[in-house]
Amino acid sequence: MMKPSTEDQSAGKLHEVKGAIRQKIGEVTKNTDLEDDGRAEKSVGKVQNVVGKLEKAVGA
Repeated sequence: MMKPSTEDQSAGKLHEVKGAIRQKIGEVTKNTDLEDDGRAEKSVGKVQNVVGKLEKAVGA
């Protein structure tokens, strides 16, 4: 079982990658909604990754 900090970091990276893919597909297909959704998911992933790093730093 992974620590919560590691789980947050892993999930954050996954969201960043999924968001980047969705954003790129939105750009290529000129689908602004998909592009915006991708940007949002990528941002959520970055925040979640930072939260995981902070948890790891404080020992949570």
